[in-house]
Amino acid sequence: MFSELAFFSFIQLTDPSFHRAYNEWHQLDHLPENLALEGVATGQRWRHLDEYRSLTSGEAEFTDANYVAMYWFRPPVEESVAAWDALGEASFQWGRGPLIPAVKRPLLAFFKPVKGYAAPRALVNADVLPFRANQGVYLTLTSTDEPHSMETHTAYTREDRELIPALLDVDGVAGAWTFSFSHVQQHKTLPFAGPAERKQGSLRVRLVYLEDDPAVVTPKLQEIERELDILAPTQKVLFAGAIKTIIPWQDWD
Repeated sequence: MFSELAFFSFIQLTDPSFHRAYNEWHQLDHLPENLALEGVATGQRWRHLDEYRSLTSGEAEFTDANYVAMYWFRPPVEESVAAWDALGEASFQWGRGPLIPAVKRPLLAFFKPVKGYAAPRALVNADVLPFRANQGVYLTLTSTDEPHSMETHTAYTREDRELIPALLDVDGVAGAWTFSFSHVQQHKTLPFAGPAERKQGSLRVRLVYLEDDPAVVTPKLQEIERELDILAPTQKVLFAGAIKTIIPWQDWD
């Protein structure tokens, strides 16, 4: 596995007039600065479009998000994250963020990659998927108060052996990755108001990489999820929906 730690952020803009300025800052300043760090293997961001919201379920705290970003860190992850944090402080001192007006952050957290899966049609292996072009992802974020119960274990077994193989058979799916919650972001200097600490493993992310229109592929994936119904009784869906890869300049407003 090329990475031992990933970071996810859910972002909501409370003032729609800030979309273009936020996107310009993120894709022309913040993202490339982060990707230039030796310890950051890769990263990407997606937009939760208004027209996708009818295909989205979960809790409003997360479904109201406009953007999701993620980064993959190379080992040694402690050094990689320390350099990443240092860049955040340096950016603030340069007057270039990351504290941006109208930004609400319902989730800023680190996750451990669990397992990657590549659809045979993609030809590449799972470690290549994060570097491969995509039109978007189908993202599922779930929570549980019993991250190590037998019911949760059974749900993960079924996810690995039944659900994900079925999702990979859908045209337009390139592959998938799963992630288990490690810890919330606690920046050493910047005043991010992150959520309360959670138990390890109490959140789980599933990313399904899409090489076709997310609006077309997502209903097919959701039908399979409903048919298999793998969630444990203790699991709650916080976000399940399509998010689109952002094309610079074209998708900023």
